[in-house]
Formats: sequence, C-alpha cells, structure tokens
Amino acid sequence: MDARAPETIDAVELEIIKASLDGIVQEMQNSLFRTGYSTIVRESQDASCALLDARGDVIAQHVVLPLHIGSFPACCAAVLRAYDDIEEGDAYLINHPYEGGSPHAPDMCVLTPAFYKGALVGFCASIAHKGDIGGPVPGSCSGQAKETFNEGLHLPAVRYQRALKGMNEIDRIIAANSRTPELVLGDIRGQLGCARLGEQRLRELLDKVGAPVALASFERLMTLAERRMRAAISEWRDGRYEAERFVDDDGVRLNHPVRIHLVVEKHGDNISFDFSGSDDQAVGPANIRPPLVRAAIAYCLIALVDPHIFINSGLMRAFDVITREGSIMNPRFPAPVNTYNPTVHATVEAVFAALADIAPGKARADSCGSRSIIIGGRGGRAGQGYVQYEILGGGGGARAGQDGASGTSVNQSNAKIAPVEIIESEFPTRLLRFELIQDSGGAGATRGGLGIRREYLNLDDARFSIRSTKHVIAPNGAAGGGKGRTGDIIVNPDREGEKRLPTRYADYPLKKGDGFRLDTPGGGGLGDAFARDPALVEQDVNEGYVSVEAAARDYGVALNSVGRGFRVDLEATAKLRAARA
Repeated sequence: MDARAPETIDAVELEIIKASLDGIVQEMQNSLFRTGYSTIVRESQDASCALLDARGDVIAQHVVLPLHIGSFPACCAAVLRAYDDIEEGDAYLINHPYEGGSPHAPDMCVLTPAFYKGALVGFCASIAHKGDIGGPVPGSCSGQAKETFNEGLHLPAVRYQRALKGMNEIDRIIAANSRTPELVLGDIRGQLGCARLGEQRLRELLDKVGAPVALASFERLMTLAERRMRAAISEWRDGRYEAERFVDDDGVRLNHPVRIHLVVEKHGDNISFDFSGSDDQAVGPANIRPPLVRAAIAYCLIALVDPHIFINSGLMRAFDVITREGSIMNPRFPAPVNTYNPTVHATVEAVFAALADIAPGKARADSCGSRSIIIGGRGGRAGQGYVQYEILGGGGGARAGQDGASGTSVNQSNAKIAPVEIIESEFPTRLLRFELIQDSGGAGATRGGLGIRREYLNLDDARFSIRSTKHVIAPNGAAGGGKGRTGDIIVNPDREGEKRLPTRYADYPLKKGDGFRLDTPGGGGLGDAFARDPALVEQDVNEGYVSVEAAARDYGVALNSVGRGFRVDLEATAKLRAARA
C-alpha cells in the first residue's frame, strides 16, 4: 500500500493521529485490565499494550511497563521470521525469552495482524504476566533455576488463531502445564480481546484520515521522537563516564554479588552505553537479554528528557548499546532469566548514576528495586490449585528538590500493590500488618522514600517463593546522601522456628498457621542531611517517617515534645549542626 511522503503531513494532522494512536492503546489497556482473570493483571496491572507497524516497530505504547518497548519488537520479529503466510484473522502467541523478547517466560505476548483493505498495516499487541506456566515451583519463578528449562513452558512464535478461530491444541498444552489453567487461559483471551479492539480502532483511524496519511505518519512520529531525543542529548556535556551497581546475588551463588558496569561515551548528539565490563552470565536466574537492556536505557533517557514524550521505537534509534555475549547482559541460551528485575534495576541505577555528571540537575539516589512473593497450594476455592502472586515496592530514591516516594513501585517496575481486601478474599491468607517502616529512607537534603512492612498469616499448607533485591546491598545515596535501609524476609518472625530467607528463594514449605514478614528497602537520600530544612524534619517526625532519635543523629535537628506532636528546638538544633561542622 503506497503511503504519502512523511514530510507532506502537516503538524495539526500529525498531532491528531498521534493522539488517536495513544487513545487506541489506552483503550486496549483498559479493556485488558477490566477483563483480567488473575489478580496479577486485574489488580497489579502487570501488563501493557502497543501498536506496531508492519515491520514490527512500536508506533505507540501508553507506558505501563517501560521494558516492553524492547520486548514488543523482538516478539513481533520472531513472528515475522516464523510465518510468511500471515492473514487477517490470525493471532500469534510467544513467551520465549530467547526466540522472542519476553523478559521471562511468564510474560506472554499476544499479537494480531491489522489489515486494511487487504494489506497488512501493523500489529496490535499486549504482554501480560501469567501466574503459573509450570516448572518446579508455583509461579514458575524459581530463584534457584540454573537454566530456562527450570522456568516453565516456553512457546516460540505459534499461530493461536486462524480466521478468528482458535487452535484448541495450544490451549490444551498451556492448560496441561499450568497449576491455574483457568486464570492463564482467561488472561490470554483478555489479551486477544484487547488486540481485536485495537484492530477495529486502527481501521477506524485509517478510514478517517486515509491509509497513506496514517502510514506515513507512523514513520514521521518515529523520526520526530529520535530527533527530539538527540536534540536533548546534544545539550549535555561531552565526555566519558563510568558507573556500576551490584545485585545481592544470583540466587544460586549466595554471598556473591553480581556486578553491572557501564561506560557512557557522549559526543554531540551521539551517545553509547557499553556494558562489556559487567560480570559473566550468572549461574542463577539473574540474567537479562539485550532487548531489556535497550529498554532500560530508553526508560532512563525518557525520564531525564521528557516523561511525557510520545513513546515509539524512534527513541531506541537515538543511542547505541554494547553488550558482551556470555555476560549477564547478554547470556547464552539456556541461561536462566526468570528473576531478571533486580538486574534491570541495577542497570537503570547505573545509567542514572553515569548520566548524573552529564545531565545537570538530574541526579537521583537509588531506589528499593522490586520484588514479588509467590504462594501456591491446593487450598483455593473448592480445593483448586491457586497461585498468590504479589508485586511489592518500597522507597523511591530522593531527587533534586524532592523527597523519594514511599511505599511505591519504582523505576521500570510500574505494577500496583494488590489491595489487602482482594488478597484476603481470593487466597487462604491474612494480612496482619501493612505499614511504612520508620527511618528506612536514607537521610539527605531530600530524604529517601520509606520501605513497607507486610506481614502475613498462612491459613493452609503452601509453598512459598520470593524474588527480591537489596537485602544485602543497600540503596545508595547521591551527592552525600545516606543509604536507604536494606530489605528482609523472615518466616515466623518472633516465634519458634524463626528463619531468615535469602534475597531469592524458591519453594519454602509453609504450614497452616505459619507466617512471614517482608520488609522492603527504603530509598537513598540526596545531599547533605544537615542542610535539610528543620521544618521538613519536624514534619517527617510528626508524620512518623523519621524518629526523634534519627532526627538528631542524622539531620542534626533537636525536637521538643509539644502536646501530641513535636516542634523544632532552634537553639539546640543550631548547636547540633555547629558541632558537626
């Protein structure tokens, strides 16, 4: 199908098309979240949608999970390699991290080709986490996996529908490999439904503006995104910058930190990110694939340049990436990848640390990383198998002029914390405590966000797994700010049989009546804590974020008890700060 030259599209026309594409993706996402069967999709919203052109480049992604900007093109490329007979009414499914671009096997991608008047014009796609696709542990995310074959069912690009009719054999294979087949298949059908909705809306857009204009605008929007990013990069200081971050361990080799090393070179509007100095690929599931590395960098650049920039594959053309084959950033098959997120967080924080010297005023401290807990058993409704999969945040790192957020997802992990009422109504568990942890945020002129404490009581026998980070290596502060508090996971805290688990652990047997407590890390602080406005410290103490003792020790602020609260003692505070000076 012929398209008009991109330069012939005027600005008003282009803005209308851009807003329409963004609206289509948002409508797809709303459909997916409202039809989700699992709490992972319905409540935590661990999924995202996108529109791609006929080559597989992202033309619009309303960001929920930033990493998927790298995953969608890789998954679509696998479909295009595998099939040369794509037809209207088809649907394709893929979750293979090496054949495609899924971060790990539980992230299944559904793609449907979009046709207009007989011609392929693009793809409608979504990626959504599945609660269980088999493997040795409930949730399919073993922290001790040594190869991808320990991580559940892997599907290369397979045709899932032909002429709008499903391939029942694939459903039967998936169902036979899942502890929760109804939820997994229900979520896949929700993905299929939102893709068909996207097709319909895309056809309506082409009817409205004409196919030549629409197709030309796709390429124009990607070109403009690249130019916008390069223009911002060109204003940064030229030079060579290094940074590194560490992950606690890989789940198999405990007490063996994993190193992420980065060299950034910037000249004019060209910038490259070289991770060749990072550790060799991990024995355990801490590895990440190159599509995620590129997506993590894109996320950082978007955050530094313009959080509201239009998201498409043009942004990925604005920088170069170097990864060493056989390293943790580019592992060889079949290296395990299922607990990839801690490594991605370390990657993101290394990028931010390196760019802090390039992009003035954009420094930020490290955050809490991300974690998930997985409880599986047969104590669900009517004795059916269940998998309770929760994604939990903590404290965000402090930024220039702004405290870090508390009790939230950070960086590229943008999923929501499932409500207590939902967890207790759908699974055999009780939440005994859900609160912010006082003094967990790193001290600084701007304070790190607070981590959370979430304590559970198990009501039936179950199997427990965790994949977390920063239980050993604390989140760094920046520009002289203090470190955030580390995380912790304890089974039966303050009871007989108390046991502390490693950062990543798989298949711990929980008995009925057992409990566990998860403390998530706080964010690092930024700047000299003794330069923090005493009035802000007073507010932190009165809100319970900072203790009176920490106010004096870490911030040099003395407080007096007044009624039910505290007030700054200006004279004593001046003495404390003068003594430190």
